[in-house]
Amino acid sequence: MGKNAEQFKKIGLAFLIGFVIFLLSLSLFNTTQALLLGLIALLVTLWTNEGLSLAVVSLLPIILFPAFSILDTKLTAQNYAHPIIFLFFGGFLLAIAVEKSKLHTYVADKILSIFPSTPRGMIFSLALTSGVLSSILSNTTTTLLLISIALFITDDIKLKMRFALAIAYGASVGGVLTPIGTPPNLILLGIMQDKGMESIPFLQWVWMVAPLSFIMLIAVSLLLGIGVSNRPIDTKEVSHTLNHNQKKVLYILGALVVLLLLNAPIKPYWNGLGLSEAGILLGAGLLLFAPPFNILDWAEDKARIPYRIMFLFGAGFSIAKAFSATGLADEVASYLIDMTQLTPILLLFAIAFLITFTTEITSNTALISIMLPVIYAVAEQTGINTTLFMMVATLCASYAFMLPIATPPNAIAMSSGAVNVKDMMRYGIVLNLIGIFLIVMIAELFWKGIL
Repeated sequence: MGKNAEQFKKIGLAFLIGFVIFLLSLSLFNTTQALLLGLIALLVTLWTNEGLSLAVVSLLPIILFPAFSILDTKLTAQNYAHPIIFLFFGGFLLAIAVEKSKLHTYVADKILSIFPSTPRGMIFSLALTSGVLSSILSNTTTTLLLISIALFITDDIKLKMRFALAIAYGASVGGVLTPIGTPPNLILLGIMQDKGMESIPFLQWVWMVAPLSFIMLIAVSLLLGIGVSNRPIDTKEVSHTLNHNQKKVLYILGALVVLLLLNAPIKPYWNGLGLSEAGILLGAGLLLFAPPFNILDWAEDKARIPYRIMFLFGAGFSIAKAFSATGLADEVASYLIDMTQLTPILLLFAIAFLITFTTEITSNTALISIMLPVIYAVAEQTGINTTLFMMVATLCASYAFMLPIATPPNAIAMSSGAVNVKDMMRYGIVLNLIGIFLIVMIAELFWKGIL
């Protein structure tokens, strides 16, 4: 009875918080928009206090949104078949194959031979590796490829959590280093082109963002390294030669990386192959079931696929859709226009806070698609530096570290089983605030003279 009582208490608290947020929101928004905010508060609380399992909470929008006339069932449910979910599915299959073939043990051994075999050394090496790879590959792909390695290095539960977060946070931090590193960057360049604005050249982007990425990688490593001893990590006995199955997985991963690099556009020099990244990863994942590879077997391996994370992102995309459908995004934009009487640096901070914390409960790609045209209009009306403000908003959309639905790397870290929502929120809120401060100050002191 004790377990049931505790669960009832957590669910009751979630409903109470949702109702309070609904009542408070009525003073600023219409009833439908206030209901949406109340339901989001309910979902976030249940995700956080684990009153219900992650998968169950993630499926609730299919029931709640139609019940409260926010979105109909069809419009809500179709978000659970979003292309990025199939990208996740393919990536999860690859990660399972890496683990099943024990290729991650070989890679982990190589990493341990380069960097100091201490918790702090591993945290920094994993964050750095993830950050560098994410600048050329997608954040999602990078995190999926590295997460198994992080879990193999140690049997210490607390260290596993920090290593998994180092990879997830490193991917988000490094993903902004190049224009092709993360979808919001490409959306910014696309909108700038549509508006006839001068584009930011590839190398100039890297030069501008490199200080931010470097300082944030240091911040992530220092924060996750607090409270861990510097004792050496016990290295596990690993074979120093690759077996037949490991070579097959490595061939697929090598071909995948080459194909993803060829597929990535580098404007104006290369338009890419134009293939769907979701299709590429799903194809690579399905190839593992077919000869001559035969690494995975559906009957044997299907239980290892973390469907709950796919449901989680379906919920995130449903929330993003509801933001647009209820007019809540436009309403937030109107409040933003009302804030233009602030000094430029305070307005920058306001935009940074708004984007960073809104991204926590909705897809960063969907949010930035909605908000960049709004920020463009606000900047044009007030005569402030349009490119600067749009750049700040874009980077803030990738620097959300608190909740699993905020970014794909966060969700993958959760899927590992080593991270819970409380830990992610504890470290994430600190990194959110550090990220906001650094982005705004670098924009004010460095980018202002360039853009």
